[in-house]
Amino acid sequence: MIDPLAGKPVPKERLTDIPALISAYYVLKPDVSVPGQRVAFGTSGHRGCALTKSFNEAHVLAITQAVCEYRKEMGYTGPLYIGIDTHALSIPAQMSAVSVCAANEVHVCIAKNGEFTPTPLVSFAILEHNGKRSEKADGIVITPSHNPPADGGFKYNPPNGGPADTDVTAMIEKRANEILENGLKDVRSIDYEYALTTPFVEMYDFITPYVEALGEIIDIDAIKTSGLKLAADPLGGSALGVYKKIKAHYGLDMEIVNPYVDPTFSFMTLDHDGKIRMDCSSPYAMASLVGLKEKYDLAFGNDTDADRHGIVTPVGGLMNPNHYLSVAIWYLFKRRAWKQELKIGKTLVSSSMIDRVAESLGKDVYEVPVGFKWFVDGLYEGWLGFGGEESAGASFLRFDGSVWSTDKDGIIMNLLAAEIKAKTGRDPVEIYADFEKTFGKAFYARIDAPATPEQKAKLKNLSPEEITTQTLAGETIKSIYTRAPGNGAPIGGLKIVTENGWVAMRPSGTEDIYKIYAESFLSAEHLKAIQDAAQKIVADLFASK
Repeated sequence: MIDPLAGKPVPKERLTDIPALISAYYVLKPDVSVPGQRVAFGTSGHRGCALTKSFNEAHVLAITQAVCEYRKEMGYTGPLYIGIDTHALSIPAQMSAVSVCAANEVHVCIAKNGEFTPTPLVSFAILEHNGKRSEKADGIVITPSHNPPADGGFKYNPPNGGPADTDVTAMIEKRANEILENGLKDVRSIDYEYALTTPFVEMYDFITPYVEALGEIIDIDAIKTSGLKLAADPLGGSALGVYKKIKAHYGLDMEIVNPYVDPTFSFMTLDHDGKIRMDCSSPYAMASLVGLKEKYDLAFGNDTDADRHGIVTPVGGLMNPNHYLSVAIWYLFKRRAWKQELKIGKTLVSSSMIDRVAESLGKDVYEVPVGFKWFVDGLYEGWLGFGGEESAGASFLRFDGSVWSTDKDGIIMNLLAAEIKAKTGRDPVEIYADFEKTFGKAFYARIDAPATPEQKAKLKNLSPEEITTQTLAGETIKSIYTRAPGNGAPIGGLKIVTENGWVAMRPSGTEDIYKIYAESFLSAEHLKAIQDAAQKIVADLFASK
């Protein structure tokens, strides 16, 4: 259901009370016997809110202590790079984490001059260090991504620079909850101001090395000489300082929209459900920038930790993330002098237009479950040229085929759109329109439906044999799988594929809902038929004993 104020400026009564939120971070204590107040690592780390006792100082102290113990066990003796976004809880959480790291004699690097640090810059710093030195560095990113202003988040990135795999996060989560259960007695911590005077805390410039290296992955000269008028909207996030540096360093004609940080995010427009959400793939959250589309040749936005991208063109407004992924893949594999055997990474709920484009390029698709962590090894080892997911997150290799980042990088994806327009002279929306003429028009949608925890568990643990129907929306079923074809990992649900469509059903990890992703290359009516058939399959499954 769309909120009546979706896409409209935020009313003052819907702004977060920041002093109350910060107070709750320090004062409220989580009850570990309550599931929602325990440490829980999802696909993007631990997230929560101080007001609901799900992201408080106790959580951060426990998680950081667990990370310190884990990296000691693994023998990681290089620096631990810590980045933060602009959510109100991020600075207090960084202070808590630094106090623990210094007490554990872990060398941490935090941004100088109180700067904020996007997720991709942490990944970049880890990889740059580990490519030149033997002692292994790793990182922490304190961010709840595009979540509402009252939320906080905590992610761990091991030495490969990308999101930690489930085996690592499971260990950290388990140990952190043990520490909470033991009343934080195992936490080593010192005063924050004293920590800053120790040799274990270094003020580090994350932005300059990243910006100066951009010419190794993006044709910045082509963008500059094209005369394109650009706009960058960090949505009040950590990319602000990066875009300022890019503009100054390369002299691009780029206006920075909303060039300030406001922890209430009062300049935003409300998302579909009436919440403030810095989602650069949402037409409601991006309404302000979309409204300026005709002022620029190209505009783009990022979420608060800049691992997602949003492309706005004068032709089509906010570009569908699946559409842009298809265009980016086509352009990169046409224009980059990469080795022939490189594969294209996509999540199983991303558009099949990617498969059709890949086939036209003669490239193999590496299809994985939801989560960018599944692309980390391929990007790190250099056999994936590109990894992307339908939620507007992607990264790719440098011109020479070497790794750039193993986490999502919304900044390079935005700059790539400018390169595409500069080099081809065409709007990315126009390029995608050509795909529709060649490969067919894709009708894609995601819907959510309620599900109890028991129903979600049943859906998550399905086997293909439990689906007895032979057809889906009038077409013969070609394949049913519960493991991703690319790496054989469980998808936590089910995907059914026919000649002209597919549907994937998986439970949410954080809400009592399940998600239905579906696509048809026939019509909007066929898409609706696929969705209806999928809901019946799930209803029959839930009704069975």
